[in-house]
Amino acid sequence: MAGENKTEKKLKVTLVKSGIGRTQRQKNTIKALGLTKLNQTREIPDSPQVRGMVKKILHLVKFEEVI
Repeated sequence: MAGENKTEKKLKVTLVKSGIGRTQRQKNTIKALGLTKLNQTREIPDSPQVRGMVKKILHLVKFEEVI
């Protein structure tokens, strides 16, 4: 599309706290982001949907923008 970046922005998301004792909704969000183990890091394409998921579990993850 016109005006779109050639390099896609990504978010580097790391699970720093366990999902044990959390609500099922939070556990499902962790799984949807592809995080299965503690201290696991994933680079996920930046989108409003992903940002919303990260916001829901912000207390369990650490994230940073990667270009």
